[in-house]
Amino acid sequence: MTTTTGPMGEVIRDGERTGLRYVRQLRHSPEKVWRALTEPDGLRHWFPTDIVGERVAGARLSLPFWPEGLELASTTEAIEEMGVDPDSYVSEGELRVWDPPRTFEFTWGMDGRTDLTDLLRFDLEPTDDGTRLTFTTWLGGPTGNTDTAVGWHVCLDQLAGLLDAPGSPTDDAAVVVQRVMAQADELRPAYAALISS
Repeated sequence: MTTTTGPMGEVIRDGERTGLRYVRQLRHSPEKVWRALTEPDGLRHWFPTDIVGERVAGARLSLPFWPEGLELASTTEAIEEMGVDPDSYVSEGELRVWDPPRTFEFTWGMDGRTDLTDLLRFDLEPTDDGTRLTFTTWLGGPTGNTDTAVGWHVCLDQLAGLLDAPGSPTDDAAVVVQRVMAQADELRPAYAALISS
């Protein structure tokens, strides 16, 4: 049985925009959390894509999905439904804020379409016993919000697990995707109710 490690996210609204905010208390320094949020060796174990590009505000980013994760998660079908060729697919983005180890904000777009571009922001605040991570995302489109909410919840659970694991992680992206998919099934009804309220 899969269990969750973090609290539910909060739905936030600004006019017609919908967002999600998650808060996690992590027992690790902001520097350690920052590395897991921004470096490929950490991202591979909790985030759906790599984040490639210069680390300076205004830089263009490429967000290639980890190949084994893309195939396992059946993301290929979803990408095709959006009219995007999965064989040459790499998301695009822009680095908005780069303030190590405090704030990391960027856009994540689908094939240059503003209606499918999300804004992601990670704020780290040192606490007496580690770091308070606040992750906020503003969603680019009106569809799929339940699955998006579930996905970010599970990804943040994976991040916490990565940070808590002793030594170097050994799971590849395929194992992580399998774990995420199992946990997502448990969370979907709760997030569907939260988003519709």
